Amino acid sequence: MRKSRLTYLDLNGGLRGVHLHIPGLNVGYTGVAILAGSRDENLADHLDGMAHFVEHTIFKGTARRSSWHIINRMEAVGGELNAFTTKQDTVVYSIFPGANLSRATELIADLIINSRFPECELTKERQVVAEEISTYRDIPSEAVFDDFEDLIFRGTGLGHNILGTVKSLKTFDSDRCRAWIDTYYRPERMVVFYAGATGVDRWADTVKRYFKFTPSPSTSLTLSPPPVDNTIPNTPEQVTRHIRGCHQTNVVLGSQIENLDDRSRVTMALLTNILGGPGMNSRLNVLLRERHGLVYNIEAGTSYYRDRGLFTIYYGCDPEHNEQCDRLVRQAIDEIINDRLTPRALSMAKKQYLGQLTVASQNIENHIISLARATLSRGRALSNPELRAILSTLTSADLSDSASHLLPLTSLTFAP
Repeated sequence: MRKSRLTYLDLNGGLRGVHLHIPGLNVGYTGVAILAGSRDENLADHLDGMAHFVEHTIFKGTARRSSWHIINRMEAVGGELNAFTTKQDTVVYSIFPGANLSRATELIADLIINSRFPECELTKERQVVAEEISTYRDIPSEAVFDDFEDLIFRGTGLGHNILGTVKSLKTFDSDRCRAWIDTYYRPERMVVFYAGATGVDRWADTVKRYFKFTPSPSTSLTLSPPPVDNTIPNTPEQVTRHIRGCHQTNVVLGSQIENLDDRSRVTMALLTNILGGPGMNSRLNVLLRERHGLVYNIEAGTSYYRDRGLFTIYYGCDPEHNEQCDRLVRQAIDEIINDRLTPRALSMAKKQYLGQLTVASQNIENHIISLARATLSRGRALSNPELRAILSTLTSADLSDSASHLLPLTSLTFAP
């Protein structure tokens, strides 16, 4: 990446900003991350899927634009407009030729503040999302992750599918969508972000010009917040579900992890990378694929929420190989706990991880969105010097201790 400068700002009415100045870049990236995800949905009010449905339907009309004008606003200049929803947040953003910052910022502000949810558009979008739900369930390698989170976070806001259900979709009307916006799309729950060649002062002025919030109106509908997840029990289970039309066994193993300080998170990130990161030399890939030829793909990952985290390992294999794969996965974790990494192996793992972070930072779209989401949930992202300083102090004993907290594992198997 060109020499860049990262700045955090306080903007209008509690709105925060993240600005990544990259001189000479002829493309811009701007958007907003909102602290509103599926965990904020009250299932007692049949709101499951509301965060995702609103993310879809803010594109369907504002006080001054039709859906046609919205989808063409950035496309007309060669740009893109996109959005996604997670269990914790919603992100709406645009990528555009660099001279169109004002156009992109004004459009996103209009969507966030002035969406109107015309009923004729909602009727069509309910069908679109229903098809998305059906399509997703037809892909076991993806559906198994959602069902695993339902299993391990059962009874909490984290324990239901982001897409919701066809039944809940039928309850989503204009008033409920607008109430969601009024409740959660507030400046104090948002981070506006930008990466590009425009300087920080000009960008901040542009944001302030368009992101002008009025006091939250009183609506005819009041959204009740979901029950607070004071405790999320971690009760390991081994569950197998037989899926019609499934030819391969798809397995997720994992456990809850604490969402603690920066050092703990860096330790877990390094451990996850060693076990099943993107490198072909990850321990699980070498053990299950290269040495035994049992899987095509195996990967480890972590997800962090406001108060909790999740560690997972996924693989797909022939049904007759599942017991062996399960045994080898647990063996790989046990080896880190009991044998620990040698100083040379630890040094090489740190070097690889830092190199991967450098490569990942060149994907500006993912990088600026990650910075914004970290700011939304934790106040700011860990800087590279801070990360390197923590990483330099980590020992094999630290990794061994973190690995021991992964056990015992919960597992969910989708089997033919």
